[in-house]
Amino acid sequence: MTASTIIAFSMIIIIGVLWSTLEIEALPTVHFFGQQNQINWTQSEDRWDIVSIPRSIKPHVDLSQKNSNRTNPLIGEDHEAEFLEHLRHLKYNNPSSWPRMLWQESSNTNNGLVNKALKLFNLKQVSYEIENSVLSKVSCTACKAGAGLLLHYIHTGKSQQEIIKMIFHFCANLNIQSPRVCEGVSTLFGSEVIYVLQRTTLGPDEICSFVIGDGCGDVYNPYHEWDVVFPPVPKPTVTEAAAPKEGAPFFKVLHISDTHYDPHYVEGSNAECNEPLCCRLSSGKPENPNSRAGKWGDYRKCDTPKRTVDNMLSHIADTHSDIDYILWTGDLPPHDVWNQSKVENLEILKETVRQMVDKFPGVPIFPALGNHESAPVNSFPPPFITQDDNSISWLYDELDVQWRRWLPQSVSNTVRRGAFYSVLVRPGFRIISLNMNYCNNKNWWLLLNSTDPATELQWFIYELQSAEFSNEKVHVIGHIPPGHSDCLKVWSRNFYKIISRYENTVVAQFYGHTHFDEFELFYDPSDLTRPNNIAYIGPSVSPYYDLNPGYRIYYVDGDHDHTTRLVVDHESWIMNLKEANLYGYPIWYKLYAARSAYKMKALRPVDWDNLINEMANNQELFDLYYKNYWKNSHLRPACDAECRKRILCDAKSGRSHDRRQFCYSVEWKVDDDAGKSWKSWFYRGLSNSGLLSILAEALSNGEADSVTPAEETETSTSWRAPDAIITYA
Repeated sequence: MTASTIIAFSMIIIIGVLWSTLEIEALPTVHFFGQQNQINWTQSEDRWDIVSIPRSIKPHVDLSQKNSNRTNPLIGEDHEAEFLEHLRHLKYNNPSSWPRMLWQESSNTNNGLVNKALKLFNLKQVSYEIENSVLSKVSCTACKAGAGLLLHYIHTGKSQQEIIKMIFHFCANLNIQSPRVCEGVSTLFGSEVIYVLQRTTLGPDEICSFVIGDGCGDVYNPYHEWDVVFPPVPKPTVTEAAAPKEGAPFFKVLHISDTHYDPHYVEGSNAECNEPLCCRLSSGKPENPNSRAGKWGDYRKCDTPKRTVDNMLSHIADTHSDIDYILWTGDLPPHDVWNQSKVENLEILKETVRQMVDKFPGVPIFPALGNHESAPVNSFPPPFITQDDNSISWLYDELDVQWRRWLPQSVSNTVRRGAFYSVLVRPGFRIISLNMNYCNNKNWWLLLNSTDPATELQWFIYELQSAEFSNEKVHVIGHIPPGHSDCLKVWSRNFYKIISRYENTVVAQFYGHTHFDEFELFYDPSDLTRPNNIAYIGPSVSPYYDLNPGYRIYYVDGDHDHTTRLVVDHESWIMNLKEANLYGYPIWYKLYAARSAYKMKALRPVDWDNLINEMANNQELFDLYYKNYWKNSHLRPACDAECRKRILCDAKSGRSHDRRQFCYSVEWKVDDDAGKSWKSWFYRGLSNSGLLSILAEALSNGEADSVTPAEETETSTSWRAPDAIITYA
């Protein structure tokens, strides 16, 4: 998790501290929507018709004439200076982007209040949990207290200005962030959160379960329980994927993610500031030479300098001149999320698009939207939010303009509606780009209604069903991986069902967001021992933080009679940031190739599943994966048994907030390898009796006492859950 999540969640933690320190009595259990100042709000009717919109049905990319001599003009210094001056002009003429200090910092800090807050809340623990996506009851308690007080103030008539001012003072006085960061958090996020909470019918328990997930209990909420509808078409017989034919034609594909280009990065500036993003002139003076930001970037909380982005793109254009197309999975702006504006984020979008066009002329690029492109970060209102000051059209309309440099005109309708699209790349091969911000549990707008925002998943089903009818294979791209804890449980659950239904059609998925080099597996919901899909999670360009910059190259089964469109192999390339800063020039090199590094026969889901099981039993193999996971950073921490279980569990979890169901087998194997023999004995007993999948399913659904295995036969070793009954209107 990056600074955006810390900032977005810090506000409600601040309120929680205030609630407890002031010894306000617990909120009554009455419904908040019955109180005086609840705004009666009705969602507008959505008349969008999926069937009537244009579809991409003609192959969009011609790969028959590859130009191996593409020119890649360097970006001139004059343009760079012009762009930076333009950003300075925007900040000077846009008061909303000035350093935010609307109220003077109080000189009389209430030490008694601070001490009491620190006793009631372990703020360091809360900060660690938020940053590492391992939220527990500590953060949950603070969240509930904060949500409760916000609702209390809203429904007792406190003005928005009063609430925002109060948030700022306690953020600054408790030293949760610097005063100017506290001001930005209060102003940027406060008005949006207050707007949403004024209109929601949820209480603190439901809100925090929604935002945090498993760490705050699985609170049933009928307003956020929904299911997609499938067409009445039987699922085709599943055929085990054959390994791609050796020596067959292939596509060479570049995957770039999480560039987080910082136009205000300054070499030699302070890299050890007390804010979520450093290495800028505004970060203060370095205290010593070791605190100075490096020339090519920094391992501390700093984003990517322009010279590093340009150098990487030039290296790629020279080294991989035979790239067929590019996957670009979002997160373009830097992590100064407390001090961003819509205008400046749009300038970052335009500049990075121009960089890609200049470096890769004529190469098709398929982009996906990240969670940092909006201002404030993570704010992606669904289409029913139409007010000018809250609508997301300012971003989606510009995305349509910029992305149309590479995409056909037929995508305009869905991009402007929800920043998702579908393109037929080659005959029989389609790419679908999803806006994963509609599964983002830091997107506060979803508290109003999380039911398939923008009708994206229902549209996704329509596209996949059409692809199935046309015998097309599909690659899915997006930003937030669907199994990540930042993805809403109900959205992820529905997505998982869609992938299972169309497993013959969707053959690979590609995401970013985590900044690490990893993957996620999907399994048959009725047989959790059978993997049926793979999601590749590409490394970040940004070193934020403790990482080396990186990118991926995929080799995809190409155009021939028996093509599978599977990924044949992939390579991860990195730049050693420490050496680049030491010697003054970066060297990009191939860190590893998946098949040779991990001794894999192919890269099918079953092959990745075998790798997970081998890593659970083989410490040396896991250590190799862990080194690549961290992009060979010399700052990677030691990984004990609990760390190993967490990383392997992440790889098995293509469905978010459901780790109990997927992780038992690898956890017991790791424990066995670590010498915890009683768990191994228990696991082997369950495996041999065919009860393991029953237990995982029962514990996940809370039905351990009611589940019984299917009638046993001599060859039966696993249990199959009954198929879900789905009605279609």
